[in-house]
Amino acid sequence: MQAHRAARNVNENAQRRQQAARMNVNIDLNGAGFQYNNAIDYSLHKFVVIGAMDKICQYCNAVKFKTEPPGMCCTSGKVRLPELQYPPEPLASLLSGSTPQSKHFLDHIQMYNSCFQMTSFGATNIIRDNFMPTFKIQGQIYHKIGSLLPFPDANYQFLQIYFLGNNQNEVDTRCAFFKSARRLIIEELQAIFHEHNELVTTFKTALDQMQSDDHKIVIRAERRPIGEHERRFNAPLNNEIAIVIVGEEFQSRDIVLRRRNNQLQRVCETHRSYDALQYPILFCRGEDGYSVNIKMVDPANPREFLD
Repeated sequence: MQAHRAARNVNENAQRRQQAARMNVNIDLNGAGFQYNNAIDYSLHKFVVIGAMDKICQYCNAVKFKTEPPGMCCTSGKVRLPELQYPPEPLASLLSGSTPQSKHFLDHIQMYNSCFQMTSFGATNIIRDNFMPTFKIQGQIYHKIGSLLPFPDANYQFLQIYFLGNNQNEVDTRCAFFKSARRLIIEELQAIFHEHNELVTTFKTALDQMQSDDHKIVIRAERRPIGEHERRFNAPLNNEIAIVIVGEEFQSRDIVLRRRNNQLQRVCETHRSYDALQYPILFCRGEDGYSVNIKMVDPANPREFLD
């Protein structure tokens, strides 16, 4: 009984300390989503009552908030995805937060991701204020992708920057778009993506094979890895990602890239490569993301697929 009372007192004291800390945190939350500071514990703010992400899913080990539904992350073990591989160096060190360089990188990680993303951002309706450098978004958010090469005398953008043909020119172009980015970090990340990202490698290989602007690269929305189940999620191989074709042999959800044209193609949000194209730092090897056709498994026997 005494142990129970002592535990309850410790609990109550912890709650009082948290409430006191919450009252003392004075942070302007206006625009905090665009100016996130990892040194601030936003959960202590008096207007933030979501609590800490300290609940672990017993099936997929996802870190969750206390009130999140139990099956929200993996449908209670029915959806099995492989863990993301540990990032190669020097990206792993940049993500550690243990050095001034890595702390700068984490504080500006959205900017560095934008330096290398291969698709552009869009929305159904973007409202711009004449007096403020901000905008409001209404409706559905989507991403678009263009051709592998721009027309002569046009600027290289997004995916096209990967094919400038000269490492220094590529770094210069990225730094020109993002003035506050550190050149050394841009150089290190660029080397990683050219060496480890299978999507970038595939695009470069396919571009060498495209003899004219009539050819197309098709990234299949649903592909079957050689010798594996078609819904297994893994790091792609070059000959499994794309094919170069001349005709119109593709499905509506496939990503079809042309050598040169003025049109942008909308990337379906359920395409396997959607996340890797938009978030290259998170998916630095070009790994597959979510797909609507993933087959569920029996939580008691992960090798058994459910109908």
